[in-house]
Amino acid sequence: AFNALAARGRRFRQAYATVPQTLASHASMLTGLYPARHGVHENGRYLSDRVPLLSERLHTAGYRTAAFVSAFALARRFGLARGFDVYDDQTPPRLAERRSAETTDRVLTYLSRPSSQPLFLWVHYYDPHYPYEPPEPFRTRFAKKPYLGEIAAMDEQMGRLVAAFEQRIAGPKAIVIVGDHGEGLGEHGEAQHGNLLYQATMHVPLLLLGPGIAPGTTDAPVSIRRVFHTMLDWASLDAAKSLRGSDQEVVVGEAMKPFLDFGWLPQVMAIEGRFKTIAAGQIEVYDVIADPAEAHNLAAEANLSRSVRAALKDYPLPSPEAPHASTDEERRKLASLGYVGATTKPVVRPDAPRPVDMVRLFDVLDRAASLFVHEQYAAAIPLLERILEQDPHNLDSALRLATAYSSLGREKEAVAAFRKAEAIAPDSEDVRTYLALHYARTREWSRAVPLLERIVSESPDRLPPLEALAVIRQRQGRIEEAVRLRQKIYSMRTPTAAELVQLGEMAMASGQTAVAIDAFEKAHSDHELELGVLYLAAGRLQDAKEALDRVPPSNPGYAMALFKRAQVSVLLQEPDHASRIEAARQHADATTRELIARERLFR
Repeated sequence: AFNALAARGRRFRQAYATVPQTLASHASMLTGLYPARHGVHENGRYLSDRVPLLSERLHTAGYRTAAFVSAFALARRFGLARGFDVYDDQTPPRLAERRSAETTDRVLTYLSRPSSQPLFLWVHYYDPHYPYEPPEPFRTRFAKKPYLGEIAAMDEQMGRLVAAFEQRIAGPKAIVIVGDHGEGLGEHGEAQHGNLLYQATMHVPLLLLGPGIAPGTTDAPVSIRRVFHTMLDWASLDAAKSLRGSDQEVVVGEAMKPFLDFGWLPQVMAIEGRFKTIAAGQIEVYDVIADPAEAHNLAAEANLSRSVRAALKDYPLPSPEAPHASTDEERRKLASLGYVGATTKPVVRPDAPRPVDMVRLFDVLDRAASLFVHEQYAAAIPLLERILEQDPHNLDSALRLATAYSSLGREKEAVAAFRKAEAIAPDSEDVRTYLALHYARTREWSRAVPLLERIVSESPDRLPPLEALAVIRQRQGRIEEAVRLRQKIYSMRTPTAAELVQLGEMAMASGQTAVAIDAFEKAHSDHELELGVLYLAAGRLQDAKEALDRVPPSNPGYAMALFKRAQVSVLLQEPDHASRIEAARQHADATTRELIARERLFR
């Protein structure tokens, strides 16, 4: 399908991703910016709502806008859904991705709805990612090269998609087919992608079909961020930097994950003509036309242009403090896709290693992080220890090792590991946070209190310390404060039904009726007795009546339900209130018997 489309369109033979990771690369295509400008450098981070998106521009211009994405890495929570009327990021139960066939089916259903509005449609396929498990018949056909099998399966679905789009959409049509990154497959020691800047992961397909596009090929290097400008050009909104023009540029790219996660040297590339320069502690230069495998470093004889030197020198470094995936659910889903970022701010040091010199650790880091995220701490410990033997300043691995020991109840080893982490980063808030979380789960939980209070004061939106402090406040009997903390936590993440019930019970015990009602209602659980009592306290008599009538006789609190229902009956002046009072007396237990005797409404 791709080859057939390429025969009709213009293929850019030197197209480059801005960063070798899914979220950040798509953020560039939807904003027209390099990661240094839009702020997303790796998966699991969040795009600021202050950065305008292509979808917003087109929606404002009168387009209907729809996106169908196939992996959790692009879930709406990470910030790319703004401006889309439809943002379909649903994956199968307990999975973090869906196959291209299912995504295509969903798109075809959408395209079957007629509309006279112009359409901007973004379809994202995820199939060619590890683990390589193509569906049949591609599994058999590519038994020895399953990665190619996944590409073939995706190619088939792309053919279905484009055929339906061209048949069902009236008027002029434009199509962009583009990769967000490549796959290492062992080149330069990288099995997958995300850590290095070589051609295997940064050189991507880019194909344009549509008005003003002459079939053929273009050899000049281009950045995929210009997809943004090309779409605006086709929509007659802004022609600057469009790929329909011939703007020449030094193409820039980055791979900052090792810097952000481990404190290794940052990596930036600049491409001009046929030469690619990588800066990461030292300079590498490759003729990517004559030497696409980048086997011969030409740095010793290269004469870098002023534009290339400026692009490398002036490229801003990202902040390690950028917000990242913060919930266990988010981290587990990203881990299932092979993406496991750090959870700590790294120690950035002058003697930091070059990422390419640390390729022996890539697989170990990924496996250790995945085991840790899935709470397989005993299996993660030897891998984390191995990492620290070879990279002793790796703060994230040091804290994960300490936390793994703590979670297994091995307090002596945990404290020793925390001391090592403190030696790596004496002033780190991350070290204080994880140490506080360690104490919070032990018999010495009182030692966590001053640490947590300081952390929450300095970083009021950091979830783990907020949750630990909420538990401790409840343990201390400071229920009103525990309720306030829980309310803040649940405004930052989605609570479970059990957590809402617990919040409702705490709020009810501390007399916070409105908070308790809201929690029990959102829990959608069978706590009708509690809701009935709360509705009565709030003066919502009809709601109280309906809730109490739903309490079954098998409920251990049935006697209380009858007592409260009798009160409601009297207040509503129901004709059968006397029989309800009698029923409450007949089924009274020790608690309600005394309450009935004192109840003035029953006299």
